[in-house]
Amino acid sequence: MIFGGGPLLVLAIRRPGILFLSLWLAAAAAQIAVRGQTPPSRYPREGLRAVSLRFLVFAPVIACLARWLWPGHFLTLPREKPGLWLAVMLLYPLLSVWPQEMVYRAFLFTRYRPLLGTPSARICASAVAFAFAHVIFLNWIAVILTFAGGLMFARDYERYGSLAPVCLEHSLYGCLIFTVGMGQFFYTGAAWHHAPA
Repeated sequence: MIFGGGPLLVLAIRRPGILFLSLWLAAAAAQIAVRGQTPPSRYPREGLRAVSLRFLVFAPVIACLARWLWPGHFLTLPREKPGLWLAVMLLYPLLSVWPQEMVYRAFLFTRYRPLLGTPSARICASAVAFAFAHVIFLNWIAVILTFAGGLMFARDYERYGSLAPVCLEHSLYGCLIFTVGMGQFFYTGAAWHHAPA
């Protein structure tokens, strides 16, 4: 219901308010369900450092690819709508990242650990579920990017057992994507407005 039916239901209804409400309700339920069951954190400071260093390497690559593939959208949000861009930079980590990580990392890893007995199985299942959630944006680029990101986030959660480095990593790449013009693939307004209901 959560990982399969949830995204399909949101896509069927196509109301941004329902999207955020369902995400936060799922995150709250997930937090209650795994309270006291998550494994102890392992080296969260080391995780924060590793995530930051990796971002310094990957960020220029992603920015160059965005400039090359979608030059007409490159940096349009901070240049043309700096107020909206700043709001996204501040609110995206708070309103979107934590609930997603609670559902797709903390809950999935804890609830399905008996079924997904190996780290590789948990990482792959988390990445697939995370990518499938992004079918609501009605484009393959969002699904492919979130599958790749989901592999990184899940791997870090498996390694460090903490949402802190994972939320940092998710926030960094999410804010980068919106900054360099790839947010067009993660915007329900554009996807739902142009697609048939």
